[in-house]
Amino acid sequence: MIQQTNTQTMIEEITYNGQVLAIILPSEFRQPGIHFFTPDSFSQQLAYMRHPEGKIIQPHIHKQVRREVFYTQEVLLIKRGKLRVDFYNDDRDYLESRILKSGDVILLIKGGHGFEVLEELEMIEVKQGPYVGDNDKVRFSGIDGSEADVK
Repeated sequence: MIQQTNTQTMIEEITYNGQVLAIILPSEFRQPGIHFFTPDSFSQQLAYMRHPEGKIIQPHIHKQVRREVFYTQEVLLIKRGKLRVDFYNDDRDYLESRILKSGDVILLIKGGHGFEVLEELEMIEVKQGPYVGDNDKVRFSGIDGSEADVK
């Protein structure tokens, strides 16, 4: 079953069978400095940064580095509203759900996921490209709201 990890930093890892399915960064998280929540091996990196006024971040250029990506990982930033996220394993079995609200961020890493908008929603999605259309995902029937097990 899913194991939930709440650290002192309020970050929540949704795991199943020892694999991280998602990382939720709640809007209330506020710690100084730079905090990466993902290991270097993830194809999508999630970090939080908080710096004082006047902090200089040295200009830089990212080098061209060949990377091989096998699974699309996506980040959702909830600007406004509420969204229920339903988690599924790789066999498309429903596991449980979470509610995201304004300011929350989620990194979807593995497994399946579905969504229901609970309040009018504005969100930003960031994921790897290039997008390959119908070859990028497999759609399946999920639960309806009455079956949601929100943790």
